[in-house]
Amino acid sequence: MSDKHHKFSSRRAFLAGSAALIASPALAQTSSSVNSEATTQTERDLTETVRRNISSFRTLDWRPYFDNTRNGAVLVDIDSRAVHYWSEDQSIYKLYPSSVPLTEDLTRRGRTSVVQKVEGPSWRPTPSMLQRNPEWPEYIGPGPDNPLGTHALYLSWTYYRIHGTHDTRKIGRRSSNGCIGLYNEHIAELFGMTKVGTQVLLI
Repeated sequence: MSDKHHKFSSRRAFLAGSAALIASPALAQTSSSVNSEATTQTERDLTETVRRNISSFRTLDWRPYFDNTRNGAVLVDIDSRAVHYWSEDQSIYKLYPSSVPLTEDLTRRGRTSVVQKVEGPSWRPTPSMLQRNPEWPEYIGPGPDNPLGTHALYLSWTYYRIHGTHDTRKIGRRSSNGCIGLYNEHIAELFGMTKVGTQVLLI
């Protein structure tokens, strides 16, 4: 009987350990302090399974937000951490999970537009970023350590971008200094659909 109980306890311990291992997030690249845990604010312990709010995403109609979809339209919903895209002829609608700014002070809402598209962007921290993080490098070229990922849509607001990220842990969380981050595969798709002049609304 004790042998049977021991086997059951061992099996239960194995299953519990396996579950904990599965629940642990993949380690993001940390060769640059810009992409470290300190740049991501989490709502709960990272050792737990962190529920992104993908299940709460809902499709939206463009009409309450835009007069038209000329040149395409991008809606960034900061509260639900989602980016919506409508093509000019409204035949394409996309919904992507995103990262959002760390704090309300860093958050900007309102109307802007895409003014530049860059594949393989380089990155320079803003003066305020360097003031808060003096140890950060002043320049990071394209590549896996770049906080802007593989593609970036530059907005008419200075320093604000919709961009990718190599640190997938950031998506669905408060983790930026003002920009909106997407998975690299999603920003690549959005990059291909948008154009200079695409209208953008952050709510």
